[in-house]
Amino acid sequence: MKVRSDIPVEVIALELYELEVTPPRDDFELEVKPPRDDFELEVKRASQAARSGGVGPIDRARALYRNYGTDPTRMRPSSEALLRRMKKGEPLPRINSLVDVANAMSVQLQVPVGLYDLGKVKGEELVIRLGNKDESYEGIGKERVNVAGRICVADVEGPCGNPSADSARTMITTSTESAAWIYFLPVRDDDIDRTAELIAVFGRGLVRMIPT
Repeated sequence: MKVRSDIPVEVIALELYELEVTPPRDDFELEVKPPRDDFELEVKRASQAARSGGVGPIDRARALYRNYGTDPTRMRPSSEALLRRMKKGEPLPRINSLVDVANAMSVQLQVPVGLYDLGKVKGEELVIRLGNKDESYEGIGKERVNVAGRICVADVEGPCGNPSADSARTMITTSTESAAWIYFLPVRDDDIDRTAELIAVFGRGLVRMIPT
């Protein structure tokens, strides 16, 4: 898998493989699959950071949006939208082990994260570009997401995500075995190492960098 950017943005792309994505602990059928290691400490860390303001600066994601003509107060970066929810006392959403890790890292770093099931991606390349006129896709649990003129991630079939919302077509499920993880802003080497550690523990998978 390759990731190419057709616009001057610096992203960090990771390929995740040999994954074992599991549902939240409460949903396990213990006789079929043993529970994953407890994720509550990471949830607590993200929640405390959100409440205390100990998260990364929100200005970087907002600037990214403004640079490409999107008002970040009308269509918020996913990292900021999640932070605002948690500041109101809402819990970190629990979807599955991999999405949970992405949400925890995104809210702490204040960097939008895109996740794409590589078994559902069409072609051998993901391209970061601006959406064409009238381009949209079915969002996860949402109606159509319009990406015309906005930063998006696309395969040969068309857009499948952006820094605000990913698509239902390439969403992560418990059947996902490999995935692309995209940080839409630069992150430190320590943050990449932490990401790989959490993926290994809770996604039970391996990580390698994707050249961009």
